[in-house]
Amino acid sequence: MKTAKAKHPKAKSAPLDFTLSFCPTVYPPSEDSFLLAQAALKLRGKVLEIGSGCGICSIAAAKASKKNTVTGVDINPSAVACSKENAAANNAKNCTFFVSNLFSKVPKGEKFDTILFNPPYLPTAEDEKLKNSQENAAYDGGKSGMRTISRFLKDAHAFLSPKGSILIVATSLGGVDKKIASISQKMGMPSKEISCEKFFFEKISVLELRGRK
Repeated sequence: MKTAKAKHPKAKSAPLDFTLSFCPTVYPPSEDSFLLAQAALKLRGKVLEIGSGCGICSIAAAKASKKNTVTGVDINPSAVACSKENAAANNAKNCTFFVSNLFSKVPKGEKFDTILFNPPYLPTAEDEKLKNSQENAAYDGGKSGMRTISRFLKDAHAFLSPKGSILIVATSLGGVDKKIASISQKMGMPSKEISCEKFFFEKISVLELRGRK
């Protein structure tokens, strides 16, 4: 297990002042992780992160305010173990983690002010899948990039408080960002881009979807 400071070299806003350990089969923090974590530093209230990975975004939300209550879930048991270890190492006592396939183990009727999700959004053909199923789950968005995202959007509103919002990472590859915007509009949850990072081949964005009132 490797340990490093959670600091994005290009970050222009508040620094991520904590240390993380990384596990072999857990998605390591990348540009998309840092974008979402920066947004999490501004959150207040009750927060749920779907797909916690190493815990970087959940810990950022916990560090944003000691009054915040943060729950992180992941389908990968190794990710949950990694998140717990990192939360303890950074004295983030106001966050908890458990295994769940999206919302499957989140208690029905529980409501959150913000739901975070850095989904597996990469359009992935059969011959592009990773051999390790746990690693593949963090990247593989299916042929359209929307396989897991569509499931998430279908269920997420049921776990939002009346004025709650969703912060979700999207890519321009395969038009995933536009697909999310289209679906959220039809659901009555209009989206807006709150941050992004551009590369020569891709733009990664954090989209905010406002909850149903």
